[in-house]
Amino acid sequence: MSAKRPLSESPTGSTGPPSKKALVQFEPIKIGPIYSLEELDLKTVQFQNKKLSQRLEQRRRAEEDLRKRIEQLEKRQTTDDAVLCIVNRYWNQLDEDVRVLLERFDAETADEDERENQSEAVTSFLTQLSSWDKEELEQNLSQRVEFSKRAIGKLIQAYDRLLQRNEKLYHSIKDLKIEKDGDAQKADMKEELKTETTERAGEDDSKSSAQKETEDQEGEKEGSVEKQDEEKPEKKNGEQILSEAVKTELLDLQKENKRLQNLVTKLQEIHHVTTLKHSDLQEKFTAAETEIAELKNKIDDLEYDLGNTTHSAQRFEFQLYEAAQKLKSQTEVVTVEGEGGGGVEGVSKSKFQELTSELEEQRELASTRLQELENLQKNHQDTVKEEERLKMELKELPESVIVETSEYKSLQSQFSVLYNECMQIRTQLDESRNLLQSSKNAHLRQIEQMESDELACQKKLRTEMIQLEDTLAQVRKEYEMLRIEFEQTLAANEQTGPINREMRNLITSLQNHNHQLKGEVARYKRKLKEAQTEIAKLKGDPLHHQHSNSPHSHPHPPRPQPTDQTSAPKGNQFKAEASSADQPLEEPPKEPSPPRQEEPIIIKKEEEEKMEKEREKGKSDSEIIKDLKQQLKKAQDSQKEMKLLLDMYKSAPKEQRDKVQLMAGEKKAKQDIDELKNHIRKMQEAERKEKRKLAEDEAIRKIKRLEESIADLQRNLAAQKQEEEALLNEMEVTGQAFEDMQEQNIRLIQQLREKDDANFKLMSERIKSNQIHKLLKEEKDVLMEQVTTLHQQVETQNLVVRRLEEKERILQNNLATVEKELSLRQQALEMHKRKAVESSQTAADLRLHLEKYQNQLKDAQITVAEKTGAMEQESFKYRRIQEDVAILRRKLERHKKIELAGTADAVLMEELKEYKEQLTCPSCKVKRKDAVLTKCFHVFCLECLKTRYETRQRKCPKCNAGFGANDFHRIYLD
Repeated sequence: MSAKRPLSESPTGSTGPPSKKALVQFEPIKIGPIYSLEELDLKTVQFQNKKLSQRLEQRRRAEEDLRKRIEQLEKRQTTDDAVLCIVNRYWNQLDEDVRVLLERFDAETADEDERENQSEAVTSFLTQLSSWDKEELEQNLSQRVEFSKRAIGKLIQAYDRLLQRNEKLYHSIKDLKIEKDGDAQKADMKEELKTETTERAGEDDSKSSAQKETEDQEGEKEGSVEKQDEEKPEKKNGEQILSEAVKTELLDLQKENKRLQNLVTKLQEIHHVTTLKHSDLQEKFTAAETEIAELKNKIDDLEYDLGNTTHSAQRFEFQLYEAAQKLKSQTEVVTVEGEGGGGVEGVSKSKFQELTSELEEQRELASTRLQELENLQKNHQDTVKEEERLKMELKELPESVIVETSEYKSLQSQFSVLYNECMQIRTQLDESRNLLQSSKNAHLRQIEQMESDELACQKKLRTEMIQLEDTLAQVRKEYEMLRIEFEQTLAANEQTGPINREMRNLITSLQNHNHQLKGEVARYKRKLKEAQTEIAKLKGDPLHHQHSNSPHSHPHPPRPQPTDQTSAPKGNQFKAEASSADQPLEEPPKEPSPPRQEEPIIIKKEEEEKMEKEREKGKSDSEIIKDLKQQLKKAQDSQKEMKLLLDMYKSAPKEQRDKVQLMAGEKKAKQDIDELKNHIRKMQEAERKEKRKLAEDEAIRKIKRLEESIADLQRNLAAQKQEEEALLNEMEVTGQAFEDMQEQNIRLIQQLREKDDANFKLMSERIKSNQIHKLLKEEKDVLMEQVTTLHQQVETQNLVVRRLEEKERILQNNLATVEKELSLRQQALEMHKRKAVESSQTAADLRLHLEKYQNQLKDAQITVAEKTGAMEQESFKYRRIQEDVAILRRKLERHKKIELAGTADAVLMEELKEYKEQLTCPSCKVKRKDAVLTKCFHVFCLECLKTRYETRQRKCPKCNAGFGANDFHRIYLD
């Protein structure tokens, strides 16, 4: 059916009937001319079939809509059930956790003082908890809410009691500390006032005022010293200042903690209220969203129904157009008899035969349709009965069906599996208890063993310290003797001029320095040439052996190590000699120190680094002490060797000493070269051996590594070249200075050579004593460092032991809580067993009642089925009667129209008028329909559509569908 036309669409104001009314009036006349009762019955059957098909279609659509609605409701119910299950589970877990916390807090033991001294925040939060209630809660929910409220209130009270107890303990400890500190301060002030002296007088005004305040306080305490004459002590006792600062800090922290605790409780209260409000608003929001979704679905359904109705209206209009075309195409005209003839003559014989054949076909079709409808009615009644029976069976399922279901069987199997798992967990618990006991025993044994080891280490350390102190006392005695002898010799030799001694020392040191620098230059040049040749060889070797390098043969830089080792002592020598040249005249002349004298210092530094590395690695104290003993022995051996070398140097003349130094340097360099050559040979042999083992991919990786190491070597070589150039520049500068000085001091050298022999012995003895003293000092420092490190290790071990004890206590507490939980679960299991036995007994009783009710239900089902069948038959008869009444009413209206018209010509003229009205434009009511809208397929005159398009009223007059310039076309009705 078409939609209503707006008021603005009829500008002419014609009072003609609308198109909808014309269609409604035309419906009963669609049957056409009737010549007999058989034709009337045929037309009525056709009309009834059409109406039945339309109603069936409507019912089918309504059923689909209802099914969709049911599915939506079921989905929403499942989601709501899932949310409720989750809330219930987490609520139970929260109650259980709160109950366990209350057991741990032991909330039943509370003092009256603690109840009276509750903070305001706690009392307000408890009142807020008591006021939480809603009228719409059911009994079970109200019980659960009461339990959770009581549990949370007890938890807050227990926590408040703990805070009060902590405050009491803190105040008691504070009072004791204040009493002790007051006594100690009084005693200290008395002692300080006795030993006090006057201090600075001219200080600032602020300091003087502060001093006056402190003096007033001291005068009140003592009563014997005036306020203005006293001054503040320069230094207060550090321990008192620290204790006062700690007390003030503790007080501030306690106040802050209390304030934060009250703030947290208030915030928790506010948070709880806001969460409740938020949850209510969230529920309202979700309900509104669901309503919006439902309304959207309804709008979509209504839009769909609207489209269907418009489609059906278009179809009816198209049928009307076809009927009009058939009327125009009729070639034979109906003739009506005059006065004597009462009946209407038919059309031509061919047309009459066609109509009679159509009538017979329609009758046969109507009879078959009636049989089909009766069969459908019977089937529908049977299905309704079956549906009711199945519904009743679904509501009351027998136990045999439940037992035979797969879900029941799966639950039974799961129960058996869970029972077996419970038994396994019990056995595992017993095993874990035994294992924990054994681990406790082992831990105690380990602690005892560690304590015994610690005692033994302490005893060893004490004995070693005593021995070292004895040796140190002996060395001090020797040092004192040597010092006395040296002073005596100095007093004997003070008559000689100090200027001669200084000049001799300077000249000898510069000569030795120059010789050493020249030898080092020559040696460095030789080493550089050798290093360059070896680097070239190393570059050639990786290119030659690209497919045979092993992962363990990483090329280390061979030459930079000895050069660095030699350059370090030389640089130290140069600095030492330069500083000795700049020393004042007070020092006696020194012997030029050979290069071997600095080796023990380097060795000791390396030993100290090794010691630190071993400590970092975490060696035990006994192993470190053993290593220290071994290093002591090595140091003593090296000291003996150095003494022998010094004796050798003393006996030999100066030229031989220089030669010996050069020879020793050459030997060292040769040894380094031999070691490097042997290392290179070993590497080459290893490369040759592992050529056969490794594949090409690994060889390529190793070649890359070797190339990187060669690049590193080249960088080191460039750095060492730069260092060599810098040294050469320094040597040139010092050489020029030395030559200038040498020309001036050649005369003095000859005079000083005679006096060298007398002073050389004294100088050598002094150097020996100084070196021995330095070595002993260094050894003492090393041993003190070792002792401190050992003490630190002992403290760390004690801390570890304490932490382990704390962990053990925590584990014991956890084990106790687990045992309690296990006992509670066992009790719950026994209770569930009892309940299961009781439920089985009740189930047996209920089975008997269920059998009775099933018998009664079967009888009721039979009666309901009979009644529903009778009702369906009666409703079917009632519908048939209604259809017959409608048909008879239409016949009566037809006869009334015929009587009113008088003749058949008048009836036909009325029908022609109606057809003409249908063919005229519904918008202007004047012109013929000659244009169609392709959007909605409504037909109007072309001029009306053009005027609407030009005046921007671009909507259909019937359905208000928008259209454009290309959406209407002319049609031709012939």
